[in-house]
Amino acid sequence: MSAYSLTLKNRDLISNLTFDHHGLLPVVVQDAETGGVLMLAYMNRESLEATLKTGNATYWSRSRNMLWMKGETSGNVQKVTRMVADCDGDALLLFVHQVGNACHTGERSCFHQLLAASKRGQRKNSPL
Repeated sequence: MSAYSLTLKNRDLISNLTFDHHGLLPVVVQDAETGGVLMLAYMNRESLEATLKTGNATYWSRSRNMLWMKGETSGNVQKVTRMVADCDGDALLLFVHQVGNACHTGERSCFHQLLAASKRGQRKNSPL
């Protein structure tokens, strides 16, 4: 068994997740080591099952209309360490061990384009 094999803790919760009218759930992805937000993706039932089975983050690509294992072409895989549903069961939070960068632009996080910040929102030594 891999260090990243997932053990299902709540089968009832999985069966009660609420997918949208396209059969998708939004998924926020966080770095398990730093807590930083890496990306937002979507899962359908098939990609959720693949993620649970393999421990590799697998999503539904809305642009390509197909399953997409993160890093299958780039090598920048995401090994899932925890999966948590929100209070309504209509969104997921994945904690992952990110190999390489998460963003297709080469950035560590897909959230790297600062739109606005207050003085309190400024962080020392932050790229944003």
